[in-house]
Amino acid sequence: MRRSVGKSIPRKETWEKVTGRTKFINDRAILGLLHVKMAVSPHAHAKIISIDSSEAMKIPGVKAVITGHYYPMLTGSPLADRPPIAIDKVRYYGEPVALVIAEQEYIAEMAALQIKVEYELLPAVLSPKEAFQNNAPLVHERLAEYKRHEEVYPEPGTNIASRTKIRKGDMKEGWRNSRHTVEVEVSLPQSDHAAIEMRCSTAEISPDGIVIIHSTSQSPYVIRRTISRSFHIPSHKVIVHTPLVGGSFGGKSAIQLEYLAFLASRAVGGKAVKIVNSREVDMISSPVHIGLDAKIKLGCNHEGKLMAAEILHLYDGGAYSDRGAVMSRAGAVDCTGPYRIDNVHCDSLCMYTNHPYSTSFRGFGHPELTLAIERAIDLLAGQVGMDPLEFRFHNAIGPGDTSPTQTLLDRSNLGDLPMCIAKLKTLIHWDDRPLREIDGHLIKAKGVCCFWKTSNTPTDAGAGAVVLFNPDGSVNLLCGAVEIGQGTRTALTQLLAERLRMDDKMIHISTEVNTETDPHHWKTVASRSTFLVGNAVLNAADDAIVQLKNIAAIVLQCLPKDLDVGEGKVFLKDRPDMGIPVEKLANGYTFPNGNTIGGQVIGRGSYAMRHLTPLDPETGKGNPGPEWTVGAQAVEVEWNTKDYTYKIVKATTVIDAGKVINPEFARSQIKGAMSMGLSFASREAFLFSDQGTILNPQFRTYKLIRYGEQPQYLVDFVETPHLEAPYGLRGIGEHGLIGMPAALANSLTIATGAALNHLPLTPEMIWRTIHDSV
Repeated sequence: MRRSVGKSIPRKETWEKVTGRTKFINDRAILGLLHVKMAVSPHAHAKIISIDSSEAMKIPGVKAVITGHYYPMLTGSPLADRPPIAIDKVRYYGEPVALVIAEQEYIAEMAALQIKVEYELLPAVLSPKEAFQNNAPLVHERLAEYKRHEEVYPEPGTNIASRTKIRKGDMKEGWRNSRHTVEVEVSLPQSDHAAIEMRCSTAEISPDGIVIIHSTSQSPYVIRRTISRSFHIPSHKVIVHTPLVGGSFGGKSAIQLEYLAFLASRAVGGKAVKIVNSREVDMISSPVHIGLDAKIKLGCNHEGKLMAAEILHLYDGGAYSDRGAVMSRAGAVDCTGPYRIDNVHCDSLCMYTNHPYSTSFRGFGHPELTLAIERAIDLLAGQVGMDPLEFRFHNAIGPGDTSPTQTLLDRSNLGDLPMCIAKLKTLIHWDDRPLREIDGHLIKAKGVCCFWKTSNTPTDAGAGAVVLFNPDGSVNLLCGAVEIGQGTRTALTQLLAERLRMDDKMIHISTEVNTETDPHHWKTVASRSTFLVGNAVLNAADDAIVQLKNIAAIVLQCLPKDLDVGEGKVFLKDRPDMGIPVEKLANGYTFPNGNTIGGQVIGRGSYAMRHLTPLDPETGKGNPGPEWTVGAQAVEVEWNTKDYTYKIVKATTVIDAGKVINPEFARSQIKGAMSMGLSFASREAFLFSDQGTILNPQFRTYKLIRYGEQPQYLVDFVETPHLEAPYGLRGIGEHGLIGMPAALANSLTIATGAALNHLPLTPEMIWRTIHDSV
């Protein structure tokens, strides 16, 4: 029988992309389309005294100007704290203060510059540490009044948008049994998602009240729900379309421009409008990658066994909590890294600052927590006098241990970290060369780390799928997973082809998600789509198989249990030569006399998360996700002692993928994630003035890793099946990024002899760490 899982088949959308035929949101041509542009705040924190749009309205072609008072409301999940357009004050540089709707894009842009806003400046809070101080200015004075959704624990009268607590074991006993202790402080700044396609949305309200939104989004069903709930529109009257998305990395999971597009359309009588960010606006006005200030105290006994961990995470959620509150929870859930530590005290806080607000970024808070714990692990291994990789192997979490949230772990939900470490050791020739080699003014060094991540999805996150059989025996697959470049929709056809035992070329899947016709899917985030939608697809396939067998059993005069499906036919298990082609059953079977039985075969399936629980607000006890993906990573650098520059020579990842569905996809995804991790660890960061202004809002000044700077990438897999997942797979889309900052920091620390705990690791940062005592 034909097999599809484990094969490197091409993407379904490859031909469209390589020929340039792919249509993204900004490529859509709509007759009479109006254009929307934002006027944004030049201040990080200020009261709005007045807004004068009279000069803007005089410009020919301008149809309307709206401010936050046009439809005052608060949005956001899990905490509703953000007006789509600032109302009484601005809380970050780049926050929208008005929208201009005009006939042409350049007219809207010109008019936006003519809007005059009078501000009264307020003291700005410019770091999570500063925000945590008792006397810090408040970013949100009315925090107690905000509506709460999901698990969120704000602390009114402070800048704490949410606090997640982990209380596991007995800390007194843990410290009493600790022979060696270390304390480490790390910091990571906010940065940009830097997707190729800027955020864009169109909206139109038809005369019968139907709202049609096209959006570059990972969350079309969330858009439908939030627009429906916020503006009191029945959900069946909100239709969201999402075609191929030109990259996202989490940044397009947030709902921002969709609100603005709807409000703009409403202001001009429901006409079609489009709002598209320029690169500069995309970087400063839309949500960004979260930052972190962390403090860790770690202890182990004389044998090097970890005994206790005390952790404080201050995540830089920016001006509004958005997904920052959930990311800070994720930072608590996996705070120890993939190590057995029986005594844990962690407070993970989402802090309000006057920075741009944060949203999901590849790794969802884990690259940040991993840098913190892994720097402490390296330091502690050195204090004990153990090889850093051996120290990690010695403390690797395993079946029978519990997570920080006290979830019992087994091979299925955890995987095999020791095997990942062992494979990494071989791949990077760990024992063949010293960790630090000096060749004149060049020093080569290797650094390692381990990582893990669970998904932190809502306890009811789910998905649906429909499998439609065509008269020729081919299949159409309908589902709500968004294609953002990761290859999910192709992988889903592989799962379906495997279950139906048919050629994957006979399975068709569109590149667009349409909430009116496609089954619901929570959203395309958290490396969950192949898990959630994949399970739904397999259930839909099983439903279709039952229908095929029931029809064929009548024709072949046997019981359905005597039949099997594969290679394009339904056949007797003990007589495979006796069967009926699927195309003769797909729309019902017609006998020679013209009688027909059955009808079109339509398989339906759904799936929702199982056995997940909320976390106890005082102890953090609970089951936050279905499984953990674990892995080990290494980075080799060559540091130049003359000019403090360095070259990243090699980067390696070994990951327990459960089951690799498409090897080429998997390797490419992990290499791309590794590149992202090395990029933001080595150079990416927003530069803020002392007033909170972003000084580098364009790619000329915001530096990304370039083609010639890429190291050699090595990727390998361990396969420990996750029993709840389709064919045992685990989420791997984000995970190649998670440990790269930590491995780079560890390698450069070994090379330079200086503790490098603050990103980005630029030559200047290294020089200052070594020489500047201030």
